[in-house]
Amino acid sequence: MEFFGFLQSLTGWSVLIGLVAALMLGFSGAPLFIWAAATILFLIGLGVSWVLIGLVAAVFALFVIKPIRRNTISAFVVYLFKKFKFMPEISQTERTALDAGVVWVEKDLFSGKPDFDSLMKEPYPQLTDEERAFMNGPVEKLCQMVDPWKVWRNREIPKEVWDFVRKEKFLGMIIPKEYGGLGFSALCHSEVIMKLSSRSLPTTITVMVPNSLGPAELLVHYGTDKQKNHYLPRLAGGLEMPCFGLTEPLAGSDAGGITSSGIVFKGQDGKLKIKLNWNKRWITLAAVSSVIGLAFRMRDPENLLGKGDDVGITCALIPATTPGVVLGRRHDPLTIPFHNCPTQGHDVVVDLEDCVVGGQGGCGEGWKMLMECLAAGRGISLPAQATGGSKLVARVVSAHSVIRRQFGVAIGKFEGVETPLARIVATTYALEAMRRYTLGALDKGIKPPVITAIQKYFSTEMGRVAINDGMDIMGGAGISLGPRNLLAEIYVATPIGITVEGANILTRTLIIFGQGALRAHPYAFQEVIALENNDLTKFDQAFWGHVGHVVRNLCRSVVLSCTRGYLALAPSCHPQLKIYFRRLQWTSATFAILSDVAMGSLGGDLKRREKITGRFADVLGHMYIATAILRRFEAEGRKEEDLAVVHYNLKFCMAKIQEAFDGLFDNLKVPGLRWFMKGWVGAWSRINSLGSQASDGWSHRISTQVLEDGGFRDRLTEGMYMPKEKDEQIARLENAFKIVLKSENAEKKIKKAIRESVLPKKKIFELLEEAKSKNVITEEELRLIKESDSVRFDAILVDDFDEDQYHNRKPYP
Repeated sequence: MEFFGFLQSLTGWSVLIGLVAALMLGFSGAPLFIWAAATILFLIGLGVSWVLIGLVAAVFALFVIKPIRRNTISAFVVYLFKKFKFMPEISQTERTALDAGVVWVEKDLFSGKPDFDSLMKEPYPQLTDEERAFMNGPVEKLCQMVDPWKVWRNREIPKEVWDFVRKEKFLGMIIPKEYGGLGFSALCHSEVIMKLSSRSLPTTITVMVPNSLGPAELLVHYGTDKQKNHYLPRLAGGLEMPCFGLTEPLAGSDAGGITSSGIVFKGQDGKLKIKLNWNKRWITLAAVSSVIGLAFRMRDPENLLGKGDDVGITCALIPATTPGVVLGRRHDPLTIPFHNCPTQGHDVVVDLEDCVVGGQGGCGEGWKMLMECLAAGRGISLPAQATGGSKLVARVVSAHSVIRRQFGVAIGKFEGVETPLARIVATTYALEAMRRYTLGALDKGIKPPVITAIQKYFSTEMGRVAINDGMDIMGGAGISLGPRNLLAEIYVATPIGITVEGANILTRTLIIFGQGALRAHPYAFQEVIALENNDLTKFDQAFWGHVGHVVRNLCRSVVLSCTRGYLALAPSCHPQLKIYFRRLQWTSATFAILSDVAMGSLGGDLKRREKITGRFADVLGHMYIATAILRRFEAEGRKEEDLAVVHYNLKFCMAKIQEAFDGLFDNLKVPGLRWFMKGWVGAWSRINSLGSQASDGWSHRISTQVLEDGGFRDRLTEGMYMPKEKDEQIARLENAFKIVLKSENAEKKIKKAIRESVLPKKKIFELLEEAKSKNVITEEELRLIKESDSVRFDAILVDDFDEDQYHNRKPYP
């Protein structure tokens, strides 16, 4: 009766005050005892009887006094979780992947309350003097030596290029100096790949793979001293050519399902040996390798290692000349002429201690090694390749958009071209921002697997957008193969980057959020571990911490949604960008509460709901991209001329996040609440959206900027290869671009004279002499216009071949 009397005593104002107070307590993340005190004071203020107040205090005491809570409520929760198998079952391979690397900024983005003051102070790395000298010396020279068209047509990298790569230790960038390598930073490694990828993809891949997941990386981190001393100097100096065999006909993205096997036995000399059998495919450099890194499942039927029959996935180094090794055949990856090959092994016998990475101690540790190496490698190679390609696209297409005219107007001034051109520019800016931000973590020793998965997926997808837009703008010049076509190779090769190091579909739907939901969540993984270990104390801490996390983020999400983020704090930044920091706070809170709703309603089934996890990955990924863009703008000194591309990118990120939230509200089936999620919350989210795509005005400003010589355009494409030879197409385009821009003022004078009837209405080139004679233009301006016409025509020409050249029976001049 007391309770019903209390309900009758409530007024509209008291309910409103109580609700606002509760939201503010939740918004601030107040601990439970503060809630208890506030609730009791609220009840006293309402004049509620002391009996009811005492009952409320007793309920709060049950939750606040930890020993009582732990042994009553928490114990019952554990019972329910186990009975209904609420927590996902985590396989050993999944556990190893989760344990690989560390969490970084993704933990902030997952928290619901990211600390942007800290995120904006993450290091923005710079090259050392030694690394800069390498970029300006050997890397520049290698780019000069490579003729991309000849490599494509001859389907091989010339011997002199191979020799130079070995001599200058390109294959040893990640090998420490004490072993004869270059010992470069992740930034320098990335810069090399980025620059090479703007010149020749086969050369890029040849340099990239030995410095990525493979023998050198494995040995540096896990090899025995004997293995390091033997192999690393030889790998650094190019005396050994490595490859790494992981993928098989029946094990692609599911690398944990490999069937290659190694049986442990004791040889006649008393040493432990392994008899290996494998069938690998898509192994880069295999046909030309001298040492094969091999992932296989080790079995020990005699239990010689004391680890049981199934020891687990193991990594080993197999000399290519070992009897039973089969090499020599090649795949043809979309006609891109790099060595990508199958390899087999038939009863290949090797010494265990010499060949297993890490010796006997490395047996069964291969999956851990691979996951830890990929946690770093995914953030370097393919993102650098995508960024270099996008910079080349931006440089080539912007020049072409000024040079190429239709209907008497440069095509870059058509609104239809402005849209994809602006998208190329924005994509290139964002790729560089992501690249540098991620490398800052890697160079301070942090290997964040969720972030590098985001980096790999979004970089390669954004690279695909840039090259597709570039090909659209280039038109016929983009589809006519030859030395003048600078984009076709990137266009053809794009699916390769999409596929390798974890196919993008898998990366988006399984890794980014699938691992991130446990890895980056402040409590979920702790709950799983506590349940597995039957540790009630730790489960109690994690579970009630999780409950508080949910309450805080629910309140933050509601409050920030109702205020459109304006109650969120923003760090010191450019005044125009405060709104984006606030929107990201709002996004993080909504993302965090929806993640918990998904985990709570779907439980262990969540990892099989890939359409749901893919949308969560889109939100997390675009939060990261936006953070990286904001950090770049800060790190580069808040350049006013960059504001247009920053606004454009951040608006795009907000629109993509909103799109993903819309999909989640429509498809997240919460038992008993779907009508509310889809009909009410979803409708409110659409009405009160985070943002929409950038307006046409932003794309016009961006495209206008990149069609001007100097400043913005040069910084946008910094780090790509820029040849100086006049017969190089990029140099030809750049020369024409500059001359055409200089001649535009003179042409404007002639157009004005036509409008004022000083000159007749004819095409400009028909009026040049008359314009000069009437002093509309000067002698120098006349010369400039004529030169402009000449270089423009030369720059837009495409290649053609006679029959012998077309069939490659004789070289193209």
